[in-house]
Amino acid sequence: MFSLKDRVAVVTGASQGIGRETALALAEGGAKVAAAARNEEKLASLVGEIAGKGGEALAVKMDVADAGQVKAGFKQILEKFGRLDILVNNAAITRDGLAMRMKLDDWDAVIRTNLTGAHLCIQQALPVMMKARSGRIINISSVVAEMGNAGQANYVAAKAGLIGLTKAVAMEIASRNITVNAVAPGFVETPMTDVLPDKVKEDLKTRIPLGRMGSPRDIAAAIVFLASDEAAYITGHVLDVNGGMYLA
Repeated sequence: MFSLKDRVAVVTGASQGIGRETALALAEGGAKVAAAARNEEKLASLVGEIAGKGGEALAVKMDVADAGQVKAGFKQILEKFGRLDILVNNAAITRDGLAMRMKLDDWDAVIRTNLTGAHLCIQQALPVMMKARSGRIINISSVVAEMGNAGQANYVAAKAGLIGLTKAVAMEIASRNITVNAVAPGFVETPMTDVLPDKVKEDLKTRIPLGRMGSPRDIAAAIVFLASDEAAYITGHVLDVNGGMYLA
């Protein structure tokens, strides 16, 4: 595992799935982790697991769709750790439906959490990183942002927007030695995909050359790499971790 000793990492959507596994992997690499999400009970369990393995973590109750909560959450993190080196924008929701019938509330909710939430977190992180002239920002997009997916116009638009946001911010702050990259997972075994019928899951596997859905650990490993010193010359990049499902 790449060394992240003494780095401070913020992971949004850390209560389950990819976010939870990412928080654990960053802690294993030596980072101090601020785990942010809406579910305090699950956050407490995660922080306890990290502490049990000798790591240091902080639970931060935060809804990234709420600008006030984001600002308060980052203030809490900086008061605790005094620095911020890594930001993983992972928080996401779904409100699926055909575009023709999609309710505006469902469109707005997904865009607000999945795209605007990342923007709000970046705004809080950048002043700290720019002062330190160092930082890693990693946005979690999706394979569907690149290939589309029927019934998910809001989710696809938000995740595609994250790719654009990644490239724009990467160009803005490269001179400050801050990298901004995206990871685009394929279909991963998480609570978000657990609700899919077994037949749908089996059909999905036939579309994946490696023959299986991804694990949260597969995605976390890519995130840890982009957060490390070894990825210092990579910015504005979209790292596909999808088992070959989409080959750009």
